[in-house]
Amino acid sequence: MTSPTVSIVCPCYNEEQVVELFMERISKVLSDSQYSYEVILINDGSKDNTLATINELQQQYPDIRVINLSRNFGKEAALTAGIDSARGEVLIPIDADLQDPPELIHDFLRKWEEGYDVVVAKRVDRSTDSWAKKFSAELFYKFHNAVAQVEIPENVGDFRLINRRVVNAIQLLPENQRFMKGIFSWVGFKTAVVEYKREAREAGETSFNGWKLWNFALDGITSFSTAPLRIWLYVGGFISALSFIYGSATIIKTLIYGIDSPGYASLITVMLFLGGVQLIGIGVMGEYIGRLYMESKRRPTYIIEEDSLKKPLDQGSK
Repeated sequence: MTSPTVSIVCPCYNEEQVVELFMERISKVLSDSQYSYEVILINDGSKDNTLATINELQQQYPDIRVINLSRNFGKEAALTAGIDSARGEVLIPIDADLQDPPELIHDFLRKWEEGYDVVVAKRVDRSTDSWAKKFSAELFYKFHNAVAQVEIPENVGDFRLINRRVVNAIQLLPENQRFMKGIFSWVGFKTAVVEYKREAREAGETSFNGWKLWNFALDGITSFSTAPLRIWLYVGGFISALSFIYGSATIIKTLIYGIDSPGYASLITVMLFLGGVQLIGIGVMGEYIGRLYMESKRRPTYIIEEDSLKKPLDQGSK
């Protein structure tokens, strides 16, 4: 079987309402291209009729390849499954919600033809996002890049082009707990930037909420930085220095003015403060130990139940 030049990798979770619109736009864009292509739709344990819908779309779009995971493993795992399964010379991860315009793929390919290994799409206008989402995203990028060894470009998501050389490098990374934005940045290679305006979601609702975004950000920070652990070394040293200064001042005051009766409120305040600091430090340490524990099991990142390239799926199955 001849391998395509371009592989579109699209994780799908409860995208029943938008996946047909996605295929209409992406197929038009790819048909206008001179390159052969495949569109890999990864069903990440959707609870709606996403799988049945994309199976039906295979009749209309023969270049669709369906990968059905055995359960919901999360977007990072589904994206990894698509990257591992893609056969193209270049891969383009994209979400099905059409907030990232497929028409940008032509710009990606032109940059690739110029010799770039990676072409990233940078959002210069996020007016469709809420104020809270824009503020939290900006805060995450600034904090992550301040503490991490590998800088993640601001306002750059998974929508990008990577060539086969970059894919091979990504596949060398064995970790199970994957933060793909960081992995894309970590492998490096010659990179070009294409700017665009982020569009509103075409249909359906996002599966990400505030709590999931918070945990996602936490995964990103702990995956590529040990700074949160190192911070508590400095916090502990600072508190110890304050305690030494306060103790010295108390001794001097006692020698000069006599025994001073300590106040109950100040004592409780100091005890609660130090207890809180210790619990936070233990929590940060626990986050890293938890990641070590999960990685030590060496479980696979994902499990593929069926792959339409290797075994046709039953049409209309759920």
